[in-house]
Amino acid sequence: MEASLEAEFVSKSIYDNLVQSVNNNLGQLHRYYEIRKKALGYDTFYGYDTYVPLIKDYNVTMTYEEAQILLSNALAPLGDTYIKDLEKGFNNRWIDVYEDDSKYTGAYSWGTYDSHPYVLMNYDNTLDSALTLAHEMGHALNSYYSDKAQPYQSADYPIFTAEVASTMNELFVTDYLIERASSDQEKLYLINKQVENIRGTVFVQVMFAEFEQRTHALLESGQPLSAEVLNNLWLEVIQKYFGPGYNVLDEQKYDWARIPHFYYNFYVYKYATSMSAAFSLFNQIKAEKEGSVEAYLEFLSAGGSDYPVDILKKAGVDMNSSEPVDGILAYFGTLLTQMEELLDKTSTGMTSSNTHTVIAGDVLWKIASQYNVSLEELMSINKLQDKDLITIGQKLIIPAN
Repeated sequence: MEASLEAEFVSKSIYDNLVQSVNNNLGQLHRYYEIRKKALGYDTFYGYDTYVPLIKDYNVTMTYEEAQILLSNALAPLGDTYIKDLEKGFNNRWIDVYEDDSKYTGAYSWGTYDSHPYVLMNYDNTLDSALTLAHEMGHALNSYYSDKAQPYQSADYPIFTAEVASTMNELFVTDYLIERASSDQEKLYLINKQVENIRGTVFVQVMFAEFEQRTHALLESGQPLSAEVLNNLWLEVIQKYFGPGYNVLDEQKYDWARIPHFYYNFYVYKYATSMSAAFSLFNQIKAEKEGSVEAYLEFLSAGGSDYPVDILKKAGVDMNSSEPVDGILAYFGTLLTQMEELLDKTSTGMTSSNTHTVIAGDVLWKIASQYNVSLEELMSINKLQDKDLITIGQKLIIPAN
């Protein structure tokens, strides 16, 4: 473990503090699942229920041109220089925007030291695509500033700081949208998206990090690591993190084996530290703390010129303390309170009458026929890729006629 962390000059105490801070706040994650369970009207709650929308038939669509305007407005607190360079990227074909035949899937930022960054997108007019654009342009401008300010040998930045720039943009854009939501439904939708972002980036990644930490500890103590040992440890960890209101299926004991990051020693924790650091910088800039924008731009320009923890400290974030992690976990709790208030105000939470629980013998086309909806519509609203892949106990959303 120490050898892996030392590659980026990160102390073991930072890793330990991260895991401990999240463990101290697991009650907030348990609370989130209970909120969802209540809002959906379920007696039992499973992992796939996390993806059932709280607001029926609600989506945000956004053209690429509208996303550009959104980013320019939402990221304005980062200063005129940042926005000028952001729009330079928009207007000078840094971005391969739309889906195409045989095009690589997903999104990423890439470039060379003596070229501007290039961003691959598969933009599909959704809010998720707009947030992905914000994320990748965060990486792109981080590279752009580092390459301009640093010699070749120190221009590249480590993973420990890389996700700060991208996550910062997502935080600003989502916060901008939440503050300007035109209805309670829209605000609930956006808050839940922010909650899910933190759940996946902080809680889940730290759960992965703890599992990895404990497997290495077992090995170092001389205990052989069989599949049974790893399966049982994984079940123990996810039950602890997800809480008593979350029903863990026995099949989930194999999930650890499908996570590729476990084969890159002690990697996943960096997602959580990056989001925590980004949230700390976000708060300083939003509060218009003197010098915070300049310090952030210097951070983006630092590349790998110093140890990553020291680069962040110069920007105003001390990752040797638990304060950055505690801060974003407190924010998570605040968002949950807002969710509960909005759910109380609206009657948009899905109830059990809007769902069908899969039983033995069910097939999707028969369920569609039973409720007089098309198979395609049923698959679309439940985000199913395979019409033959449903499981007993799974709850399907039934669209209204």
